[in-house]
Amino acid sequence: MTSYVIAGVVAVMALATTGSVAAQDKPGFTDTPMLPGGQWRVHDADRPAPIAVAPAAAPGGPPADAIVLFDGRSLDAWKPDRIAWPIENGVLIIPSRAKSGGENNLVSKQSFGDVQMHLEFRSPNPPTKSSQDRGNSGIWFMQRYELQILDGYRNPTYADGTVGGVYGWKPPLVNPARKPGEWQTYDIVFERPRFAADGSLVRPAYVTALLNGVLVQNHQAMLGTTNWRHVARYTAHPDAAPIQLQDHDSPVAFRNIWIRPLADAAIAQDLGKDGK
Repeated sequence: MTSYVIAGVVAVMALATTGSVAAQDKPGFTDTPMLPGGQWRVHDADRPAPIAVAPAAAPGGPPADAIVLFDGRSLDAWKPDRIAWPIENGVLIIPSRAKSGGENNLVSKQSFGDVQMHLEFRSPNPPTKSSQDRGNSGIWFMQRYELQILDGYRNPTYADGTVGGVYGWKPPLVNPARKPGEWQTYDIVFERPRFAADGSLVRPAYVTALLNGVLVQNHQAMLGTTNWRHVARYTAHPDAAPIQLQDHDSPVAFRNIWIRPLADAAIAQDLGKDGK
């Protein structure tokens, strides 16, 4: 009988006699087959345990290791193109162009690469415009790669420009938009592109996104820097850059914005050992 079967029998006997199983000093096995990659065995006793991260007290809140970009009180994490976006009753609102004097995006002071992001937004109610002029904004990762924000509720527009879409490229898998005036949630994993030393593209950016808890992009490769009426393409850039919230001349509101920078281990397995 193998050692791990014996260990299981002992554990069952302990449970039967005491009602509990004693904790092992080093749980796992040392005689199981090697996993692909040749570093760890199945159920390896020496494999490092995951780092503990305390989740938020309430659903949608920032976990312990998150960087809070907006908590309803301060814009310290951001800088505007022109004037500060106002905070009203804990909600961040895009100001009118009449007040700002032109396009007035909001840019994070900190730069990021691979990230998990949570953001909540609300389209204006009642809507006064249609198509791309109705509740339009966007999340621009690295100030280049846009995931669209739009009032997508009964608002016909071109498919690759609606809410949940990779703008100008991939429509959302489905449209789970809520009515204007209702709060909506985005939960996103963005993987930055990788470039070779000569600037050539090694691996594109990828995005996975859930809108209101519904999958709208599933590890979708991005074509390059978002563009209007042109096919996007890549130009080499640094491994980290700011996040931008777009001003598209619509008073979209935001709250509860947080982000978690991701280690290479969180990214798809086609990365090399150096994360490139």
